[in-house]
Amino acid sequence: MMQEVKNKRLRNWLALFLIGFFVLGTIHSCHYYRLEKKLDPEDAEFLSKVRYIITKQEEHLFLDMPKEERKEFIEEFWKRRDPDPTTEENEFKLEYYNRIEQANELFVSEGRPGWLTDRGRIYILFGPPMERMTYPMGYGPAGPCQEIWYYGGFPVVFVDEYCNGTYRLVTYDLTPLRTINLRYMHELSMAQSQFQQTIRGDARIFDFKWQVKKKIKDDATVEGVILVDIPYTSFWFKQDEEGKLRTAVHLRVEIRNAQGEIVWEKEKSFPVVTTEEELKNFRGQKLEIEMPLSLTSQQTQLFKAKPGKIYAILKEETSGDLLRKVLEFKL
Repeated sequence: MMQEVKNKRLRNWLALFLIGFFVLGTIHSCHYYRLEKKLDPEDAEFLSKVRYIITKQEEHLFLDMPKEERKEFIEEFWKRRDPDPTTEENEFKLEYYNRIEQANELFVSEGRPGWLTDRGRIYILFGPPMERMTYPMGYGPAGPCQEIWYYGGFPVVFVDEYCNGTYRLVTYDLTPLRTINLRYMHELSMAQSQFQQTIRGDARIFDFKWQVKKKIKDDATVEGVILVDIPYTSFWFKQDEEGKLRTAVHLRVEIRNAQGEIVWEKEKSFPVVTTEEELKNFRGQKLEIEMPLSLTSQQTQLFKAKPGKIYAILKEETSGDLLRKVLEFKL
């Protein structure tokens, strides 16, 4: 009997955990969905066009940062993928956009731009197939219409179930394409493969997550705290004479009214000291820092009619990396 009660409690806790996890994930997704809807046409166009190669971390960085910083982000985005920085042209960028144009010309039968189709996506990411077999009358006596693209000895299969020109990718595991001898691949495939391997491995992107917790008190003042989480993988460290690893992060927070005027600001430095052994144990963990927030009743009046914005500017001392993020501030 006792065991049944324990099992029931365990199931209840598990159900609550899964519900909480789902709710948090939904809130997180809605946050970035709203930010994407607010993008101006130029930024929205960039984000749409690079959907096949941008990482989720890069996408969130782009959406979180202020409008005026996105131009520099875009430049760095392409610079990281440049296979030969010694040349004037970025071969990766040129080839990527060329393949989008080619996909639009090649795959015109699906009622949407060719680059947004399954065949267009594979063409853009991996280039023209070495061999392309088409079966417009069906594959076999009763099979659907098909296309099979070969990269080396690896087949990528597209099926047109109703033979109406709409092809769906049915080869879900494309991992073997990464292991085929890269001499068969075009420059884009090589550069993209190298970048993806790097970004999953030792690549370092300076990033942080943050939130603002605040409470309006009875006297109309506001008390709160700014919480910032920074992955330890974001840091560059210097080793001191004792063998310890040191750096620091400098946090500046600005609250601006609807006219862009600074209403409240504060700065603080946070030293980070660790050892190589400790750093290994920190893999996947984050440094958590806090900054208190306090607004007078006169300051809070400025946000009654229209919301303002709160900016977090974080700088890492050793590398000099600087990142700004912005949130709406309303009371």
